[in-house]
Amino acid sequence: MPKIAQIIIDLPLKQTDQPYSYLVPDELVALIAVGSRVHVPFGATNRPLQGFVVGFEEIADQDMTLKPVLAVLDLEPVLNQEQLDLADALRRTVFSYKISLLKAMLPSLLNSAYNKVVKLTSIDLVSDLFPTGKKEMRLAELTADQQVQVKDLVKTGQAEVVYLATDKKQIKTVRYYQVNLDQLDRSAISSRATKRLELAEFLTKHPDDGKVSDLNKTFSPAVVNWFIEQGVLLVTEREESRSRAYFEGVKQTEFIQLNSQQQEAVTAVTAAIGQESSPFLLEGVTGSGKTEVYLHIIDQTLKMGKTAIVLVPEIVLTPQMTSRFISRFGRQVAIMHSGLSDGEKYDEWLKIRRGQAKVVVGARSAIFAPLENIGAIIIDEEHEATYKQESNPRYHARDVAVLRAKYHKAALVLGSATPAIESRARASKGVYQLLTLTERANHLAVIPTVEVVDFRDYIGQQEMGNFTPPLVEKIRDRLNKGEQVVLLLNRRGYSSFVMCRDCSYVDNCVNCDISLTLHMTTRTMNCHYCGFTKGIPRTCPNCQSASISYYGTGTQKAADELEQLFPETKVLRMDVDTTKKKGSHQKLLEAFGNGKADILLGTQMIAKGLDFPNVTLVGVLNADTSLNLPDFRASERTFQLLTQVAGRAGRADKAGEVIIQTYNPDHYAITFAKHHDYEGFYRYEMGIRRALGYPPYFYTVALTISHKDEQAVIKASYAFLDLLKTHLSDQVRYLGPVPKAVSRTHNLYHYQLLLTFKQEPKLQDALNQLLDLTQDKTNKDLRVSIDYEPQNIM
Repeated sequence: MPKIAQIIIDLPLKQTDQPYSYLVPDELVALIAVGSRVHVPFGATNRPLQGFVVGFEEIADQDMTLKPVLAVLDLEPVLNQEQLDLADALRRTVFSYKISLLKAMLPSLLNSAYNKVVKLTSIDLVSDLFPTGKKEMRLAELTADQQVQVKDLVKTGQAEVVYLATDKKQIKTVRYYQVNLDQLDRSAISSRATKRLELAEFLTKHPDDGKVSDLNKTFSPAVVNWFIEQGVLLVTEREESRSRAYFEGVKQTEFIQLNSQQQEAVTAVTAAIGQESSPFLLEGVTGSGKTEVYLHIIDQTLKMGKTAIVLVPEIVLTPQMTSRFISRFGRQVAIMHSGLSDGEKYDEWLKIRRGQAKVVVGARSAIFAPLENIGAIIIDEEHEATYKQESNPRYHARDVAVLRAKYHKAALVLGSATPAIESRARASKGVYQLLTLTERANHLAVIPTVEVVDFRDYIGQQEMGNFTPPLVEKIRDRLNKGEQVVLLLNRRGYSSFVMCRDCSYVDNCVNCDISLTLHMTTRTMNCHYCGFTKGIPRTCPNCQSASISYYGTGTQKAADELEQLFPETKVLRMDVDTTKKKGSHQKLLEAFGNGKADILLGTQMIAKGLDFPNVTLVGVLNADTSLNLPDFRASERTFQLLTQVAGRAGRADKAGEVIIQTYNPDHYAITFAKHHDYEGFYRYEMGIRRALGYPPYFYTVALTISHKDEQAVIKASYAFLDLLKTHLSDQVRYLGPVPKAVSRTHNLYHYQLLLTFKQEPKLQDALNQLLDLTQDKTNKDLRVSIDYEPQNIM
């Protein structure tokens, strides 16, 4: 009986969101398995595409009209049954095609590259399009004019265009040599071959194994190859991890004695490993030693013969976190985050897949790590919006963690000093088990005092726009004591926008309805949405007036002001612009931790997880930047950010202090943050959410409809609204459709429709019908994204 494979094709469309049957050739039967990557011909053109085997079936011989599998790309399957089942489960809430979910679980090097190749149909044909001796070219390598000529060649049958699918997977190997001195015959080396004589002498004195690349630093490849040919050097290739640098220089550390609250948390969590239990919410004040709790939980997990996943929200936290885990668990740790190269990600994935890693530490996508026998999943700073993928597939790492924890009977721990309102509400309902850490782990470290400074009291008195006199004095005092300062300003760049004082013209992006941000280092105006850049205008483009000025502020401008206020002080700036290069996060933090700078100024990436004993002052330059965003979570995000950044002060034996500058000193988010009162803020915010009908009292779904023609967007938005009203109950509330806060980006207009509801069993069917409409040819330029429980409504 022939073997038939059911394969999901790498084509994310409604029409192809199903398994296709393919015949497995006899020579591939022993290689193919559920979870294997394959290349198969697809469609009328038999274009080769990558696919994933999701099952097998039997079909009688007389029904055999199936296309064959072309190739199996791996000796072992890249997806296990759990991951295939996980993709099916996520489709119900993520509203994404299965192929998109499966690809999200794998490193990008396991996604094939597709190319169109032009081939001459006869070896006797010659075309001036092709370099001498070549009979094929990639279509992408040809100019537009050359592609027209190719079209003519194809029409006359002199050439054909074929599709190629290429596996991008690459395993790094390093050539090593062994010295076989028995084969060294000096008499065979001419006296004039000085380099060969030198290498013979070197090998005689250094007969140990080594890397061929090290020999090539001193001796040319030709000289080295001669010794290989003579059998003096025996060369082998060994696989080598591209991410091994993360493990170098990390010293082993011992486990720290826990206090009673920490020990109670560890005991409760470890007792749940291997049991069917609800998730734990670990609510611990900043500096309460949550990371040490995680380390002890994982230590117990490993002793049970199980594995663990630890998620952190920001790439900037990952170097510090990975060092902590590597120092305890050594090479059992694998690292997965966006700062790694594609090759490094693949190597870490392979390490996990082979069972060589027992602990995975990484950002959002690490939740898909192919670990077996998971005992614990830990999500640090669980409130962070970065755990929600903002592009397709729009999964939330917490939701994936719940599914994986249930599958493995693993303990799931959600940790934060400021849990998400929804998470805290689940704990109050008993859906989560609440664990609390109310005191700092270091008994000498006390919660810092917080002072709120009203910007309005100092209008006209400020020497520098970002710094009120009280904050300047506090900074000067700390610098004089040899202590360090952390300053937060949640906006990068130099100025928010450029405006003409005569005609009020604002310099906007040509592709987006957003003002351009001034960057003085590059002397450019940049769009932070689409990447458009232009030079700084000297005169107004609208009225040609010279009265064009810079308004607002950013980290770059704040850094310039600090240098003017404290010219002898070393300031480090940490934002997206200063951390573009690989490893720059770690270098900046190491420099600050080693005392090479007195002030660390940055955006919200500095607010969480950083632990520097000499930091005694934290300043928030403007608490209002996140407070006035058009999002019902704006107050929650502001409270969380202020509380988290305040936690960077006074983490050792030196007392800490926090200064918050604001134009809204009486706002409840700032008042509760001042008193470090999370529970008070939670109760107050829940009252507002209840009155307005927002989560956690209601579920939400956001639809974003986009098109290059604004009228088409409006028409489609109202058509979708009518469709949903027809299929859903009267209990659903609709907000919109309205233009998004930034209504145009990348030359597309965006409208948003927000649904809030408590129970709506027909919702999934209605939204899938809506997606079907977008597949219609008349809607080919229309884009629709469905975001279940969106984290950013702007």
